[in-house]
Amino acid sequence: MNKQELRKLYLQKRALLTSIEYEQLNNRLCQNFFAHLDLSTIKVLHTFLPIKKFKEPDTWLIIDHLKKEFPEIRISVPKVSAQSNDLEHFYIEENIPLHLSNWGIPEPPVGTKTDLFHIDMILVPLLAFDTAGHRVGYGKGFYDKFLSALPSDCKKIGLSFFPPAKSIEINEHDQALNIVVTPDQVFTF
Repeated sequence: MNKQELRKLYLQKRALLTSIEYEQLNNRLCQNFFAHLDLSTIKVLHTFLPIKKFKEPDTWLIIDHLKKEFPEIRISVPKVSAQSNDLEHFYIEENIPLHLSNWGIPEPPVGTKTDLFHIDMILVPLLAFDTAGHRVGYGKGFYDKFLSALPSDCKKIGLSFFPPAKSIEINEHDQALNIVVTPDQVFTF
């Protein structure tokens, strides 16, 4: 299958999840994340915020757990710049409410920008992944460009409800992940 076919298939798989299945998968994914990942050296964790209408993994469960159990970890989130159409990155700050973008993504309207070289771990959105750590996103290229600018020792973590696809076609811009966490397994590449 090519990337376009994989996008369509995995968007459909997510759309077919009942609200109970979605909630259960999110809870298991969150438990698996904290059971298998070492956060002891992480100072800044960057995460996508879920697009609810696409039933993306609910990273708010991870964020809430981090705030309670790892308050020393700063959390950064992306925002699409209207001027450059690139991602900008801001720390989540209690006094700055998030607003929904045109794509339905919660974003900070303003705030303290995150220096990319401070990011130790990033949670990456994806629709599908394969056994080599390649991913299929929404096709805009935002994350491949962002991932290529991060320090080489930054841990790139994908979150998925589903097991890996057999293989994914790649091009020279595609950035592989280090780990993908699913509700049932953790894949290391």
